[in-house]
Amino acid sequence: MTRKLTLKMAINEAIDQEMARDPKLMLFGQDTAGGVDAGGEVDCWGGVLGVTKGLYTKYGDRVIDAPPTEMAYVGAAIGAAVSGVPVIAEVPFIDFMGVCFDQLLNQAAKMRYMFGGKAETPVVIRTMVGAGINGAAQHSQMLTSIFTHIPGLKVVCPSTPYDAKGLLIEAIRDKDPVIFCEPKNLYETTGDVPKDAYTIPMGKANVIRTGRDVSIITYGPMVQRSLSAAEQLAEKGINVEVVDLRSLSPLDLDTVLSSVQKTGRLVAVDEAYPRCNIATDIVAQVTERQFGLLKAAPQMVSAPHTPVPFSPVLEEFYIPSVERIIQAVEATTK
Repeated sequence: MTRKLTLKMAINEAIDQEMARDPKLMLFGQDTAGGVDAGGEVDCWGGVLGVTKGLYTKYGDRVIDAPPTEMAYVGAAIGAAVSGVPVIAEVPFIDFMGVCFDQLLNQAAKMRYMFGGKAETPVVIRTMVGAGINGAAQHSQMLTSIFTHIPGLKVVCPSTPYDAKGLLIEAIRDKDPVIFCEPKNLYETTGDVPKDAYTIPMGKANVIRTGRDVSIITYGPMVQRSLSAAEQLAEKGINVEVVDLRSLSPLDLDTVLSSVQKTGRLVAVDEAYPRCNIATDIVAQVTERQFGLLKAAPQMVSAPHTPVPFSPVLEEFYIPSVERIIQAVEATTK
């Protein structure tokens, strides 16, 4: 049975079903339980944007209200996970992950390696990414590539409600630390989502539009813009294939290479800053392996190398547009 859910509702349902399935699973976050001496169920926000609203009512003291001290509660979540208690910890914005970076970089990511494969760290760090809601420079960054760079961390960024639920359940059941990146400007988008629990394996990209002329490789908030560009290009006779990576680490490079082998042209799209982002990684890996198959120089579409502006007009200019994606595709076909 499927029904329409927003991406935000799909995430809530995934957590709800997993907390019902596993009585040890806990949720740490800010404003998840209303705060000390607050109204509890009445004053429970469910996080900064209400994604987990209602879970405190169902699960009580398994939903922990944390102060805005990411270093403390992410560290506690990692410690609990290593001790056998799985935790979902919400860092409201990826911009503030630097506060708890040591716990992720030098602790959670290294546990399995340093203990000869015997240590497990079943922790999921949920965090919001991307611009589009006028959150300004400190609440709008797409910092996915920072965590993709670190061995031992898995990094996921869904683009649809269906993917959000399936990937989050998979992440919760995984025994390694997962950075689950939620594009906040997609929270209210809707899609068909099965009522029952299901998983989508990490490291498996999704070819969401088949084509023969150009491959667009992207993820998260850029998927819908890439699809819109592909539809407009089809009217010009350019047949575009769109691949949604879903998972950034592990990366489904086989699907990427297979697509580019078919089309011979590559456009990599990423909302992140242009230096050392996911688009540059895709272009580098494809060029290294399939240089002789490329019919044109690969193109990259990213945000400018500047902080995210607060002005709505400038922010919209900052985010990679459908028009810029179209221009990049056309540049490969000239």
